[in-house]
Amino acid sequence: MIAIIDYGVGNLFSLSSSLGEIGEEAIITSDPEVIRAAERIILPGVGAFGDAAEKLFSRGLGELVIDEAKRGKPILGICLGMQLLFDKSFEYGEHRGLGLIKGEIRYIGECIPGGLKIPHIGWNALRLEEPKAEIFKYINEGDCVYFVHSYYGADCEDSIIARAEYGAPITAAVASGNVYGCQFHPEKSGKVGLSILKAFAEIEVAV
Repeated sequence: MIAIIDYGVGNLFSLSSSLGEIGEEAIITSDPEVIRAAERIILPGVGAFGDAAEKLFSRGLGELVIDEAKRGKPILGICLGMQLLFDKSFEYGEHRGLGLIKGEIRYIGECIPGGLKIPHIGWNALRLEEPKAEIFKYINEGDCVYFVHSYYGADCEDSIIARAEYGAPITAAVASGNVYGCQFHPEKSGKVGLSILKAFAEIEVAV
């Protein structure tokens, strides 16, 4: 069973529906006991980093995700959920993240050419830096996924498993051990996104 963490910021229904479409049992929950009992965890998120981090930590769910990751449970962060996996973010101030991925979240305007629209919205091709990453086993170089974001993962070279080109290479996906993150939305990315969710659901559980 996959626990989709409900902490007040996320497109939970479409994600749950996508998992159901590939035959995976998923539950939307904020109950720590249910999350601990789950085989895998997905951390979704939309909106501002600081507000999301405050909600996550104030409910005790931030520490719970950190603990479950340390136990070896597969974790997948999506969009803002991926950004929360990082050490910190500079979105409207400086905010602490979960520290599961080494790096920082910075404004995309700092690394792309002027004139490009922000946020980065729409379909973009994946450049697979680690084609053998477990979540990519059913997809191919150049497959397209759907992005909506104004901030991106920086200073995280050791963890990048995919990039996308938007005037400059942008972090599209990261991994560190059993912890994975997608800047794009698999649940909005058609068959490619469903294939990534399917691969995540098949990652061996170490706990």
